[in-house]
Amino acid sequence: MWPQGKSAGAILSFDFDAEEAWIAEDPANAHRPGVLSQGRYGAQVGVPLILGLLDEVALRATFFVPGAVAARYPDRVREVLAGGHEVALHGYTHRSPAALSASEEEDEMRRSIETLRALGADPVGYRSPSWDFSDRTIGLLERERILYSSNMMDDLRPYRHQGTTVVELPVQWIMDDAAHFWIDAKESWTKKISTPSEVLEIWRGELEGIRGLGGLFVLTMHPQFIGRPSRLVMLRELIEVMRSHDDLWVATARQVAERADAVLDAGGATAERSGDG
Repeated sequence: MWPQGKSAGAILSFDFDAEEAWIAEDPANAHRPGVLSQGRYGAQVGVPLILGLLDEVALRATFFVPGAVAARYPDRVREVLAGGHEVALHGYTHRSPAALSASEEEDEMRRSIETLRALGADPVGYRSPSWDFSDRTIGLLERERILYSSNMMDDLRPYRHQGTTVVELPVQWIMDDAAHFWIDAKESWTKKISTPSEVLEIWRGELEGIRGLGGLFVLTMHPQFIGRPSRLVMLRELIEVMRSHDDLWVATARQVAERADAVLDAGGATAERSGDG
């Protein structure tokens, strides 16, 4: 599955949701500037800081961007592309495909593709809002000739969805910054915000475990969360750990998916399964 001399893979990915995560959750939030400021931080401050860090460490990442966010912040998307990073699909709004009709889901997919292409991107990957699928999603990805999905939590290695050409790059909540850093005002405020050192310990342990098993470590981050100063220091420390392992291939999601696709076509691996496990 991995290039010569490498025994495991790793992806740094960022879900650039901006305000859309809050608007999709409750349309009334569109009129609540204080609420939206949480997402606006990601667009105005978080993304530039992340791009600066990635440039300093000479690594390329994948940014999953809702079409509505790309339309609202086109210059930010162009900056991501100018940095040599991949821009991939993340819905048009941040609404779950499971909450959409068939025509709405198809419309969101096509509008997203058109919006990102108009900004110079070549989107070949898809991450759904909140990793949620409808029973139509995989078929839609196949029809739109999307190379890969990064949504399922049923493996440690890339595989192909049964009966399709769609490669899956598995994820997990333990490797998502929102699980550790997001406080929802609708909650009782009893959830603790993790310290950067706690998250570094969790992520480093997962990285080492996946590396030892020859798997794929997919880190999912959001500019509004990971883009805080103390957390960027932590991310730099984790990147240093990743770079210290000569056998770890750190690449974009597209690069990993293209590699997996070629290996699967050549019969070098046979992992294939249905989207529901």
